[in-house]
Amino acid sequence: MAARANTTPTTRRSAAASSTARKRDPLLVEVAWEVVNQLGGIYTVMRSKVPAMMKRWNTRYCLVGPYDPKTAEVEFEEHTPTGPFGQAVKLFREWGFDAKFGYWLVTGRPRVVLLDLSCAGNRIADIKYQFWKHHHVQMPAGDQMIDQVALFGFLVEQFFHALCEREGGKRPIVGHFHEWMGGAAIPEIRRVNLPVGVVFTTHATMLGRYLAMNDPWFYDHLPYVDWEAEAKRFNIEPQVRLERAAAHGSHLFSTVSEVTAWECEHLLQRKVDHVLPNALNIERFTALHEFQNLHRKYKENINRFVMGHFFSNYPFDLDKTLYFFTSGRYEFRNKGFDVTIESLARLNWRLQQDNIDRTVVCFFITKRPFRSINAGVLHSRAVMEELRDTCENIEQQIGDRLFVQTAMGRVPKLDDLVDEYWRLRLKRTAAAWRRDELPGILTHDLMDDSNDDLLNAIRKCNLVNNAHDKVKVIYHPDFVSPGNPLFGMEYDQFVRGCHLGVFPSYYEPWGYTPLECVARGIPAITSDLSGFGAYVQKNYENAEERGIYIAPRRFASFDDTVNYTSDMMYDFVVRDRRSRINQRNSVEAAAMDFDWYSLSASYDKAHDHAAMLVSP
Repeated sequence: MAARANTTPTTRRSAAASSTARKRDPLLVEVAWEVVNQLGGIYTVMRSKVPAMMKRWNTRYCLVGPYDPKTAEVEFEEHTPTGPFGQAVKLFREWGFDAKFGYWLVTGRPRVVLLDLSCAGNRIADIKYQFWKHHHVQMPAGDQMIDQVALFGFLVEQFFHALCEREGGKRPIVGHFHEWMGGAAIPEIRRVNLPVGVVFTTHATMLGRYLAMNDPWFYDHLPYVDWEAEAKRFNIEPQVRLERAAAHGSHLFSTVSEVTAWECEHLLQRKVDHVLPNALNIERFTALHEFQNLHRKYKENINRFVMGHFFSNYPFDLDKTLYFFTSGRYEFRNKGFDVTIESLARLNWRLQQDNIDRTVVCFFITKRPFRSINAGVLHSRAVMEELRDTCENIEQQIGDRLFVQTAMGRVPKLDDLVDEYWRLRLKRTAAAWRRDELPGILTHDLMDDSNDDLLNAIRKCNLVNNAHDKVKVIYHPDFVSPGNPLFGMEYDQFVRGCHLGVFPSYYEPWGYTPLECVARGIPAITSDLSGFGAYVQKNYENAEERGIYIAPRRFASFDDTVNYTSDMMYDFVVRDRRSRINQRNSVEAAAMDFDWYSLSASYDKAHDHAAMLVSP
């Protein structure tokens, strides 16, 4: 006879109450154009935040993005719709729309709904009319990007209709929308009064990015900007109006830094309710105290590139060479490329004047249109590999013959240990290896190098890789990836192999590049106008001891910023090896402060606030 369950009316009521409480726990849906769709920094935000969000929300968390078959094939795993989000997808499909339900193949494996924009393509005219009629956002004909954003906004709204029909009244629903493309659904969600707590995060205002690129006194002029006139001047009025509609339509408006909050207040005319600093999944980069070994390992890969690029013209001591780099979107002023180049020029002069026996090689990694990898660069690389293979074959032959001859009691002459074939091949390869012209600045043939601001600034500062230069420059107008024949490694491996990241940005709402350096135990220069730099400056004393240098930009002249950056570079160069190792230890120890598990509390607070506003 089966034993009876030992329950009482009290325990049954407690279990029922617990079940009811679970049903009333809020749902969180994060909407972004870059969910399972890598285009820029928002992708890093969404992807790296997943483990921390899953820890708190688990099955009550879902991400929504547009469906792209190419990216979905690699990063998405489709499943039968289940749970509250799956039920909403089923209803969504019953209404004649198409969505994919499944899991994002990243750490944490969150639930994802990908909306197929093509299923509503025949409604685009009506959708754009509704934007104009209800929200005064006029969208031009023939702009494919704006059409896709409008379709995405419409489908996201319909998905929330389905979710509210299935779950509305049972529990709070929070929708967190990122950037103007992800926030396109907000105006209509609020107009029809769906029971959704709406959080909108702008990571950088559309107008602010354009103004900063074209106005050297951007921050001083902010309070006086005529947003409508400037939006028309830059031909981005639909995007700006949509962004403003999302900001004003949200229950809670947020951004990623105090710097951007001030920008939003003036350009969007709404004060920010929450500042949500970005972070990284530091655990992904933690290498169980192996970061020093990894630095040495990947530095050897960079050494090989540097040998191929420079040594056919002139050699220098790699043991006394430091690798600097800067990277990011090609925005010459915004990303501080202008400051970096001028600082390197002054560093070059100072190292020569002080006769410092060190060499700096600085890499500029960005994306620009190019025809192909430079033929001379490929030739040098190929000849160097041929030289390496020849030397390795000679080494193997010498080793084998030396062992045999010595075992026989003979003391052979070295010339007798190498075949004439290999001696001639070595001589010919070495002759083909030598070049007379200067090592190039560019690794690729740009489509329009005469009008490239970065290249022209490098030439203007005479950083042309002379043999006597202490600072050498490499401009690599493509992303670093394993398929790249020049480096043959991942970007994060390249970062680990460098010694210092340089990012003195003028306009940088957050700035992942210096944070990625910190996550990999590499010191970095940032600025007080980057969100990350401002956050560090506000929350940490003696940041330089942690390997985070903050260049002054907000209230400093260009010359002052350059002098500071150049001084920090110089101080870093003259450090001895042990000092640099100790500093990397300090950087690595500080990295966990910038993990999502440490910084997600700001997101939790915003989501709790939004849930409270729509609690049934």
